[in-house]
Amino acid sequence: MGNSGSAVKVCTDHQGGINWLSLSPDGQRLLTGSEDGTARLWSTADSQCHGHFQGHESYITFCHLENEAAFTCSADHTIRKWDVLTGQCLAIYRGHTSIVNRILVAKDYLFSGSYDRTARCWSVDKEKQIQEFRGHRNCVLTLAHYSSRDVLEEEEEEEEEEEEKVSRDLLVTGSTDCTVKVWWVSSGRCYQTLLGHTGAVLCLILDAPNRELFSGSTDYTIRTWNIVTGEQLKVFKEHQGSVICLELVNRHLYSGSADRTVKCWFVDTGERIQTYKAHKHSVSTLKYHAGILFTGSGDACARAFNSRSGVLQKIFRGHKFIINCIQIHNELLYTASHDGTLRVWDIRGICKRNKRRLKKDRSVQGRGSQKGSLARLFNNKVGCMIQQENGA
Repeated sequence: MGNSGSAVKVCTDHQGGINWLSLSPDGQRLLTGSEDGTARLWSTADSQCHGHFQGHESYITFCHLENEAAFTCSADHTIRKWDVLTGQCLAIYRGHTSIVNRILVAKDYLFSGSYDRTARCWSVDKEKQIQEFRGHRNCVLTLAHYSSRDVLEEEEEEEEEEEEKVSRDLLVTGSTDCTVKVWWVSSGRCYQTLLGHTGAVLCLILDAPNRELFSGSTDYTIRTWNIVTGEQLKVFKEHQGSVICLELVNRHLYSGSADRTVKCWFVDTGERIQTYKAHKHSVSTLKYHAGILFTGSGDACARAFNSRSGVLQKIFRGHKFIINCIQIHNELLYTASHDGTLRVWDIRGICKRNKRRLKKDRSVQGRGSQKGSLARLFNNKVGCMIQQENGA
């Protein structure tokens, strides 16, 4: 397979590389943040630019889009909130003393992480800083948020300190100091420091219902942690390069790496069950959709793989530099690149073929006995292993 696809739309409005791409919860809009210091708002209905947010004094590192408001953070040390309809800047959050790397909006909170070694919490509706989280020895690169109500049993909640019962929100931060820290939002107190990584923590993904946190690092490993006890549960060690991005779907963990591969792991056992090859540079971003794994790479290509078999189904060529972020909506793939363009790709054909294949697989399994189905699954797995050993 692996045939090349051409974009149905190429958006060239930005004058610098696009560092991030965010999709609104209702799916109606996209937000891009760029090296040119501006953010742009795009309609998913027609892929036209419907907003241009100007005001930052340096490049935008990351952006986040809600239905009615947009948020951007920048190397100018600030975060800005924008009105989606008017393009007006509604608030400027000042306090960081270096580049703001990442923001996260949760409930009425806005969280930020910076090269100044701190994370901070702000009121979304005001320009006021609520809390500062100080304790990392180097820059904060990635963030996650959860409530203790999501992970604690009733008897455990009763054991919480009175100070923390006022607000049960917790912030998770990953840093280049090789640690992950968990903080009480209400007090700014560090609840856990998760030790084990020997390289910078580049990505985090949280599974609160299962009390699990996954962290990827430049030490080539992914580690799983119990977010209540801080215990390290598993270490995934097969990558030969930094782990750059993570995606968790149905107890399957997908990890993109500088070793030019994505790996799929079964979380419950720690077993690596698939490796997705064909990238000619680091895997910078990934997204699972309808049984298909989409990836973006430093080789300027996006790719679509059958998530079960690992077979490459399509290559999306056209970008000139690294693809930094991808989004999927209404069977359209959006790719944002350091070449300054946003490209839109039609993936209906891939999705349709994959749905037919899944339907056929279920039909075949339904006709066979349980014993026969298990035998087929075993044989398929052995076949995949042989293919991988042969470099297929």
